[in-house]
Amino acid sequence: MTAMIEALHLRKAFGGNAAVEDLSLAVNEGEIYGLVGSDGAGKTTSIRLLVGALKPDRGEASICGYSVVRQTEQARAQLGYLSQRFSLYEDLTVLENIRFFAEMRGLARQDWLPRCMEILEFVGLAGFKERRAGQLSGGMKQKLGLASALVTRPRVLLLDEPTTGVDPVTRQDFWQLLVRLVAPGASADPQAGRVSVLLTTPYMDEASRCQRIGFMRSGRLIAEGSPLELRGGLEGRILEVRGDAPAMLRPVVQKLAGVEDVRAFGDKLHVRTETGKAKAVLAGLTKGLPRQSGKRIEARLVPPTLEDVFISLTE
Repeated sequence: MTAMIEALHLRKAFGGNAAVEDLSLAVNEGEIYGLVGSDGAGKTTSIRLLVGALKPDRGEASICGYSVVRQTEQARAQLGYLSQRFSLYEDLTVLENIRFFAEMRGLARQDWLPRCMEILEFVGLAGFKERRAGQLSGGMKQKLGLASALVTRPRVLLLDEPTTGVDPVTRQDFWQLLVRLVAPGASADPQAGRVSVLLTTPYMDEASRCQRIGFMRSGRLIAEGSPLELRGGLEGRILEVRGDAPAMLRPVVQKLAGVEDVRAFGDKLHVRTETGKAKAVLAGLTKGLPRQSGKRIEARLVPPTLEDVFISLTE
């Protein structure tokens, strides 16, 4: 099966610093792939390389089989792109913005008008079509950006942190739109196939909704797999600890034999243990420490979260 999005050994440096180094990944039809990493990990540069906004120093990228470097226009015709920052025209209305992008892609009026209204209905902006873009809320601007990206029925969507800075309800609405887009039968054209999505996100709850995740660090893809596969690498190694004065408890727990890392998760601590050492650490937490400190301590083995995975990979 030909990948809808493919990167092979991509490299991009600015000055002497490599922002992306030896990046290889593939996204299949109907798949939502999440690219996750700390600030400066290379996520946005990777998206720009795939869009064709940047030329790689080395390597190759393709969209629906078209080379992003050698067949740039054909590749771009297959994709919709939503950048981190709102980049539409704030003095134009919602409908005028979508019309602009539709006509830029060569859609005639008899085609773009019904398509624009269909897309506005899909993203929930049909009632705001005459409102100027600059008067929209942050979440509505993101929906308008998505609508503009979808107007030409792209087969691929590249989304750079599409929900950053919007409220939880809008994030949920946005994700419902993405799920509907990649669902079988979402396209009105039976020959069009399912949309593929590659997005970057700083939110682990969003990453957990992706079929596959790639973790980036220092420009490199250091781990890849489904959320279940990635969490499986820490199965049986995460302890949740509650107790009096967790801030004071943390350095004490960190010194226990078999403990790799301790992090605060709200009013709790997540303790990552060495492989095979969880039971011994648990015994020390529930028996040894309370006797030594006189403090109340509760500890239990819990399933690992993607936050635990992220922390372990970024150390």
